[in-house]
Amino acid sequence: MRRRGVTVILGALLTALLAVLVMAAPLPYVVLKPGPTVNTLGSSNGTEVIKVTNAKTTESSGQLRLTTVNVQSQVELVWAISSWFSKKDAVVPRELIYPPGQTEKQVEQQNAQEWTDSQESAVTVALTKLGYPIQTYVKSVSPDGAATGLLQADDVITAVDGAKVTTPTGLTDAVRSKPAGTTFTVSYARAGKPGSVKITTKADPKDGKTPRLGVEIDTKQPHPFDVEIDLDKIGGPSAGLMFTLGIMDKLEPEDLTGGKIIAGTGTIDDDGNVGPIGGIPQKLVGAKGAGAQIFLVPKDNCAEALKNAVDGLPMAEVATVDDALTALKTFTSGGTPKPCSAS
Repeated sequence: MRRRGVTVILGALLTALLAVLVMAAPLPYVVLKPGPTVNTLGSSNGTEVIKVTNAKTTESSGQLRLTTVNVQSQVELVWAISSWFSKKDAVVPRELIYPPGQTEKQVEQQNAQEWTDSQESAVTVALTKLGYPIQTYVKSVSPDGAATGLLQADDVITAVDGAKVTTPTGLTDAVRSKPAGTTFTVSYARAGKPGSVKITTKADPKDGKTPRLGVEIDTKQPHPFDVEIDLDKIGGPSAGLMFTLGIMDKLEPEDLTGGKIIAGTGTIDDDGNVGPIGGIPQKLVGAKGAGAQIFLVPKDNCAEALKNAVDGLPMAEVATVDDALTALKTFTSGGTPKPCSAS
């Protein structure tokens, strides 16, 4: 074989080898894919997702499905090309999911913590809606403090100068709104019995200025039953709304689903506000595949959701858990809930 022929063959082989290496080399991107959906009113792997003990629960004829996104963290060019042309997948820069300076394991740990926090907030909001409010109570009274001999440990603070107190922040803000030496009327409940007392604040000895009642406060939410959420291998805070609705559905006599398959997403905070999430296009696709008849969309995700609307899956805009409850009631009654708007 002539030297020129050998050179051509070697060149072709090298080109082919480089092509293979390029196709197989990992890229600085990840692929987002529709993940599984889970009925919060049902079971997963044989275990009840939301388990309530020491209380009468009800069975629902419909479903409340949380939605998820699968992340393909190792992406080769061949997969990237395939996903770029897919209507279901999204190719995004790796740093959007795994920020610089954080390992995949650290991100997973953060997601696991957010998952736990979302469950706790879901329980808090659901119980509040069911008539078990958060209480601000006295954890301890400081010796020689302004409240010494006036308030006791375990007293539930209900109001300051007639203004209702629902959180520790509310109590602190009320006390600090006026200078040290101001007298407040503090209403409380002690062993279930209401009372009130006048307390004159004292200046914090550390700075000689900040007004103090001289008590350490905390929160509690007494209720006669236990709620446990058992669902593994899912992370992040985006299931908060659907967990909240699931808990309420189990404990309320009314069937919130009306026999419908409801899907949705959104974070939830202790005040019942629904926050935005990532991966809304993939979650819409996953919900449709699971047979959802409507999708609850966080208000701040509506613009993106409208751009990625799925045929046959109406979307309802929700900014709070009350919005979600209204949407469910309207939809199950045959009406049209408030739709997503681009603004």
